[in-house]
Amino acid sequence: MTTFNTLTLKPALLASIETLGYTEMTPVQAQSLPPMLEGRDVIAQAQTGSGKTAAFGLSLLHSLDVDTIRLQALVLCPTRELADQVSKAIRKLAANIPNVKLLTLCGGMPLGPQLASLTHDPHIVVGTPGRVQEHLKRGSLHGGGIKVLVLDEADRMLDMGFSEAIDDIIGRIAKHHQTLLFSATYPDEIRKVSQRVQREPVEITVEAPVDEKPAIEQRFHEVDPAQKIDALAQLLAGEHAEHALVFCNMRRDVDAVADELDRRGFSALALHGDMEQRDRDEVLVRFANRSCSVLVATDVAARGLDIVALPLVVSYDIAHDPETHTHRIGRTGRAGQSGHAITLCTPRERPKAGNIEELLGTPLAWRPLKITAPKGKTLNLAPMKTLVIDAGRQDKLRPGDILGALTGDAGLKADSIGKIDVFATRAYVAIRRDLANKALEQLRAGKIKGRNFRVRPLG
Repeated sequence: MTTFNTLTLKPALLASIETLGYTEMTPVQAQSLPPMLEGRDVIAQAQTGSGKTAAFGLSLLHSLDVDTIRLQALVLCPTRELADQVSKAIRKLAANIPNVKLLTLCGGMPLGPQLASLTHDPHIVVGTPGRVQEHLKRGSLHGGGIKVLVLDEADRMLDMGFSEAIDDIIGRIAKHHQTLLFSATYPDEIRKVSQRVQREPVEITVEAPVDEKPAIEQRFHEVDPAQKIDALAQLLAGEHAEHALVFCNMRRDVDAVADELDRRGFSALALHGDMEQRDRDEVLVRFANRSCSVLVATDVAARGLDIVALPLVVSYDIAHDPETHTHRIGRTGRAGQSGHAITLCTPRERPKAGNIEELLGTPLAWRPLKITAPKGKTLNLAPMKTLVIDAGRQDKLRPGDILGALTGDAGLKADSIGKIDVFATRAYVAIRRDLANKALEQLRAGKIKGRNFRVRPLG
């Protein structure tokens, strides 16, 4: 009984599920959807990529009354990137339900446009705790009609210090509502939150079966601090570095490492919380669509990143705690793929490695690394290049319109076109690097959906 047809879902949602190509429910969906559809509170331990977003998205859309123009569902996420990812997923599931209004409200974005959008109440809000709390306090967001509250990646929200904000938000919304709590881990703090905000929740734990756990090869290298950047460059020049995620503990180190890799010829970009939202969006788009080979990021900034085929994760700095290390290596080896996780450890960081070893319960795989001096500049170009179109959802632009323009008048073959991302006011399309200039010229000379839009290369 793991097909979606066994659930009492609205026909419009079943149609969306079919369009998206979902057939069988994932374990977290099969266990959590029945109690959620009954209106029960649920606390679920599930990793990113387990299908939890579709689970709570289907549940809150099923209970939605579109004819009632008021806020009925609130989803809280730890980061802007994750909130954007969740919003996109819910919009896809709601494709066959007319007139659903969903807003994404996150910090780091201008307040003015958000206030304008809130002139009429949305049905669903997905946002970060700080900004949602701000709107509730100033009365621009009305929480009295909320039927469903979702706390997504609750463990990370607590790590980021959002506990008080979450409590304040819950105090400002409808007293009687369904609370769905999703967390990758079950520390005591999460259980305390559940006890405070949930009523007799159904507890669900989803662990990947042993035979399905991804094959991740872990390696640890002890390096002198002065040789870390040379060691990293040497590893990235190896066979698994066509698409790699590098973690640093500090934002300033993220910028320094990305700049040095770029100077050495790697296609590298930085991602951290001090960047403007538009810049963060563009970095994530470029890494996901393969027009950037190496992403250097902090743990928090990379939280909403969801790349399935990521062959290599490198900890340039060893994680402060074992749980964070586990999250890092879980970025590779997903969806049945194999992956490599490499950690650089200075002699002073050995105690942190010991904590990781204690958590894993097995000896760490230490390997000697002979670091050689760099021989000139490495040429590590990403396979794709990104073009930006200054038009988006507000202009009724869809991915199919862009694909049609490129394969039609521009004369490109579909297999030379990569990922297409459409935002509110702009769109990004990845083109095979050797054909990017041709595609740019053709799009500038031609039209998309019968109209002329500004098109430019990114990066």
